Formats: sequence, C-alpha cells, structure tokens
Amino acid sequence: MGIATVTLKKGEGRVLKQGAAWIFDNEIASVMGEFQNGDIVLVRDFDGYPMGRGFINTNSKIRVRMLTRNMEQEIDDAFIEMRVRDAWEYRKSVMLSGEDLKACRIIFGDADFLPGMVVDRYEDILVVQALSLGINLLKTRIIKALLSVLENDGINIRAVYERSDAKERKKEGLKTYRGLMYLDGVFYSEEEQDCDAVKSFDPHVEIVENGVHYMVDVAEGQKTGFFLDQKYNRLAMQRICKGKKVLDCFTHMGTFALNAGIAGANEVTGLDISEFAVEQATENARLNGLSDIVKFKAADVFDELPKLIDNGKKFDVVILDPPAFTKSKDTVKNAMKGYREINIRGLKLVKDGGYLATCSCSHFMDYETFTKVINQAAKSAHKRLKQVEYRTQAADHPILW
Repeated sequence: MGIATVTLKKGEGRVLKQGAAWIFDNEIASVMGEFQNGDIVLVRDFDGYPMGRGFINTNSKIRVRMLTRNMEQEIDDAFIEMRVRDAWEYRKSVMLSGEDLKACRIIFGDADFLPGMVVDRYEDILVVQALSLGINLLKTRIIKALLSVLENDGINIRAVYERSDAKERKKEGLKTYRGLMYLDGVFYSEEEQDCDAVKSFDPHVEIVENGVHYMVDVAEGQKTGFFLDQKYNRLAMQRICKGKKVLDCFTHMGTFALNAGIAGANEVTGLDISEFAVEQATENARLNGLSDIVKFKAADVFDELPKLIDNGKKFDVVILDPPAFTKSKDTVKNAMKGYREINIRGLKLVKDGGYLATCSCSHFMDYETFTKVINQAAKSAHKRLKQVEYRTQAADHPILW
C-alpha cells in the first residue's frame, strides 16, 4: 500500500521548522496520493526536502501532526514502544521520588512526540485522553505498549479509563467519549460498556501527593480526574504556611488548602463555586484528619472576596488559582482585566509581610504579560511586592519549545 505525500508551500512551515509538531491547512501546497483521515503521510518542503511523517486530518485546521522527523521511520509497534518507553524513563529521571510516579502524567502530547495523547497515572489506574483523530486510531496500541513497559518495571495496572470528553475532539471530527477501556487484563470496546464487568468498576482511587491523601474520581473529576500539574507548586507552599492563616481561592478539590493544612497552618479557608468540588474537598480534609483546621465554602470567589475585604478580614497567605480566563490570543486583553481584578482583591486581603501565591493556567498569559498584570494590581491595591519565586508546571508536564 502506498503512502500519501504532503508538500508545503514555499516559505511556509516556519513553526514546524522551529521545533513545533503542527502543519496548518493554509501551509500546504499539495497532497499527492490516496489517504483517509487519520492515515500516516510523508511530509516534504516545497523543494522536496524530507520533513518527516505525521498523521493527516482534513477536518482540522491542524492538517498534519508530526510523529517523527525521520522520513524512513515506520510508525509500527516498535516505534510506539520506543515513544512510550522514552516518556516513562523521562518521568523516572525528573520526579523527586518514586512515590511521585504513582500520581503523575506519563504522556503529555506533543512534548512526548505523541500529539493529542494524554495519559495520567493514579496508583493502579491509568486515565487516557485521545484528542486527535490520528492518535485516537493508535490509542489501543499505545496503551498496550505502556502496560508492557510499566509491567517490566514491576507496575501492574488494574484499569484504564478513557476520558476523551474534551471539546477539542469536535475540531477533529470526533465525538466526545468516556468509558472503561481496560480492566484486569481485558480490553473493552465502546459497545461493551453495558457488560457486568464494566459496570462493576469503581472509578474512585486514593492517591498520595506531597504527603496529602486525596480521593480521585477518574470518571467524573475535572479533565482526567485531578490537576497533577501543580504538584510541586503545592509542595512549595508548604514551606511558608506553617502557623499561618491561609485563604485558598478556586480551591477545587482543596489541594493548596490541604497542603497548607498538613504543613501546620493554624487556619485555612478554601473557596470554590462548585458544590461538588467543595464536597470533595471537605471529604479530603476528613481523609487527612484536617477537618478542624481546613474548612471549605461554596462561593463565587469574585463575589466573596469583596465581602471579606469589607469585613476587614486579613490573611497571612492568599492563594489564587483560577481557571483559564483566556484560551486564545483574541481574548487576552479581557483576560488581563480579569486577572488584574482578582489579584487586586487578593492583595487587599494579604497582611503586610504576608504572601500572595497567584497562578495562571492559560498558555497565552506568558511571564511578561502575567507579571505586568500583577504589578498593575499591586499599584491599585497600594501594595509593594517582592518576588519570592516563579514556578511553572511540574516536570511530568514538560514544556515543548
């Protein structure tokens, strides 16, 4: 069977040539040969120079996602096993301890050269997201390879749950989906989700991160069940929270709040608009024996902070970890207003000599933009700031330059 060839327009593919893994629809001059969406294709520059192999999808503006820059590399089981093994060996080398490997991201899309693939580990359960058509067609082979690699390290995975329910799939012409993929040595298809074995699966699993215990619901929790990217940022907060009064805004499952509590904070309040998240956080506080110290309240943070300010409340540590205010370049200006406003309110609640830990999970809020916004907020709140530390996501979420 032949393989189609994608040829770039002259002067295009700049991002690809700088190290990225995407080719957009308007960068392509021609596609020669027959193909179906999701197929592997060869990629050449306008002058015939070999660029590598990737999978194609005419449903998406990201027309080709690259898998390798080696034109001769076959995308076979040996290739997949190599990619998976490299990803796992990388995590083994960068995580602080073996315990951290029990709750970590094992595969992170383009950064692990498997575009659109996310795999998180929670003890003996893996959670999978397949966000692109090509990787969706390869996902079972990838998971089989990963199970084998982990088994060779003495790690037996009991279950694999698929959380391919992100909206990004619709841009690829895919429907959203969630369901059990693997349990106790058996793979299950979408059509087999009503069988007794699948129905018996309990999606709750207890993990330990930084000494804090959490119950994770891999079926209903946010994204893949838990936000692993802040692992070491939460650990860093433990150093400054002992003996302190702490306010954790947008607490979700109580992660920053519980790290403050286990570090010896005197009093911790966590706020989140979601009643479900607050119930989970409260249960996590009980699980860690912190119910008397760490309390949670269901409230809109934007509404609650002005009330705390009006009531003269002050905290030694204020933590702001809001959801992304922007997911595109077009809305950055509006997002800056949102980040500025929430940081003004947070800063007004920090005691003199206290600490503000403020986060942005938006790709488009880079260091310069974000620190500019915080500086503007400080001026409005009449606070002078000293930067203690600047951190990014944990090393199991590597940033592809």
